[in-house]
Amino acid sequence: MRAALYTRVSTVDQHPETQLHDLRQMAAQRGYEIVQEYTDRISGAKARRPGLDELMRDVRRGRFDVVLVWASDRIARSVKHFLDVLDELNRLNVEFVSFREQIDTGGPLGRAVVTIIGVVAELERSLIVERVRAGMRRARLEGQHIGRPALALDRAAIVRERQHGQSLAQIARSHRASRATIHRVIHEQMPADITVQKGV
Repeated sequence: MRAALYTRVSTVDQHPETQLHDLRQMAAQRGYEIVQEYTDRISGAKARRPGLDELMRDVRRGRFDVVLVWASDRIARSVKHFLDVLDELNRLNVEFVSFREQIDTGGPLGRAVVTIIGVVAELERSLIVERVRAGMRRARLEGQHIGRPALALDRAAIVRERQHGQSLAQIARSHRASRATIHRVIHEQMPADITVQKGV
């Protein structure tokens, strides 16, 4: 059988060689001929995956009989996307094999197990997100600051610099703040009879 290998790592600092080693070994054990290997270095949640897109184009051209991945969650960003990929592979008579779960879609049981694993993986991601949000809510209720610390600005110096004719851009650079922040500070601190030209 002609095989395609697909690997995905989450960041550019990771390397797919571990996944590829396992997949090449599995292909050799099963007597598969590896036609091509595809790799994406991108987060699992990202919609666009050049390697996967190229793989699916080649699948549609009839280049493979089986697609090997290191784990089911490597190939899709959501359960819906996962099921869409499996459905298209099934429609094109291409088997799907996952190394980590030791399952394939060569029969109805394998297809059922892969679907269940996809559902569980998405549930786990949703629970992690909910735990993070709950932790942030608890921290706010306890009075803890969430996010970056507030920017400490020398407001008096900002006003002096503006009164001495410095532009918003110059002041922003010297205080490492945005022009919008400097503009707001000036308007809050300077007397109403001193005009400030926005954007100068």
